[in-house]
Amino acid sequence: MIKTHAQAGYDILKTIEFQWPIAEFVLQHHERMDGSGYPAGLKGESIHIVARILSVADVVDAIVPHRPYRPALGIEKAQEVILDNRGIAYDSDVVDTCLSIISERNASGLT
Repeated sequence: MIKTHAQAGYDILKTIEFQWPIAEFVLQHHERMDGSGYPAGLKGESIHIVARILSVADVVDAIVPHRPYRPALGIEKAQEVILDNRGIAYDSDVVDTCLSIISERNASGLT
């Protein structure tokens, strides 16, 4: 059932006119660089760059804060997960950029 949300989001957004293909980004945000994602099993460059960015942001957002079903796991755990899956599930450049942003925020005391 959880795997249907990307398609559901696409179905909701596909008829709305945006400047960018937002519905496609939503549809692809659980695709993985190695082809193990869903709903279409896209791989590598077949996944739109914005969807690759959303996938990393989505993982960080899913891990860091408190959820009704578990306590917050924190930014360190999020960094570990995306780094462990760099180039496998997540785009290497996107992971590097995300880690750089986190590092900059930590250095400036913004987290």
